[in-house]
Amino acid sequence: MATSSPGASATPAAAPRSSKLLIGLLLGVALLGVGAAGYMFLHGRSAPAEAAKPLPEKPIFVTLEPLTVNLQAEGRKFLHIGMSLKVRDEAAKAQIVEFMPELRSRALLMLSNRAPDTLMSTEDKAKLAEEVRTELNRPLSDTLPPQGIASVSFNTFVVQ
Repeated sequence: MATSSPGASATPAAAPRSSKLLIGLLLGVALLGVGAAGYMFLHGRSAPAEAAKPLPEKPIFVTLEPLTVNLQAEGRKFLHIGMSLKVRDEAAKAQIVEFMPELRSRALLMLSNRAPDTLMSTEDKAKLAEEVRTELNRPLSDTLPPQGIASVSFNTFVVQ
């Protein structure tokens, strides 16, 4: 009888311990589920908004070597200017690089036709950048398309 008594006492003591363990395990799984649902709710809302935003395209620039031109003025005045051209695609970049001597000539002729006082203000420089873009975008021949220059940025701009 002594042998049946220890076995009988082990079974009732194990039952409360296993039920506490089972309840703890179920609570842990429930907390993980709530945490996962919260994560999905918060990040699920921002993911479509982020996916809807188009990624900005990497800009493509072609840098021209600096130009120095005499300006139309009494005495000796000159403009030293460095420019970068922002182009639409790699094909436009290849065309600009191929025809760089002609484009530099266009820029030199256009810039040398300026008076120094028309190059001083920020508005004057912005207007000049647009004029350079328009001039350099003109087709190089009847069979070629425009160069695809989106904008002109000045890297160096000195009037003396």
